Amino acid sequence: MPARKTAAFTPYFTEDEAGQVRAAFLAAGVAEGDASVSDFIVRATMREVKRLQRKHNQGMKWDPIPAGSLRRGQRTRDELRHRNESE
Repeated sequence: MPARKTAAFTPYFTEDEAGQVRAAFLAAGVAEGDASVSDFIVRATMREVKRLQRKHNQGMKWDPIPAGSLRRGQRTRDELRHRNESE
């Protein structure tokens, strides 16, 4: 079986968010099967991707988007004010 190529993303967290990510990993990551905080972030992200697939794509995977196709960088201040996330 060929090795999977790893793609890299750099998420940007506020200091408070990053502190909560580290705290959650330290408190429960290993018990949940995560070997590193990166594993924890990937698992959490993929859980959200699957939720969005169920909600917006009849539970099916989307066609992959090639690297370099998305906007890079952090959100603007205006985008931060208008982001729509449930806490």
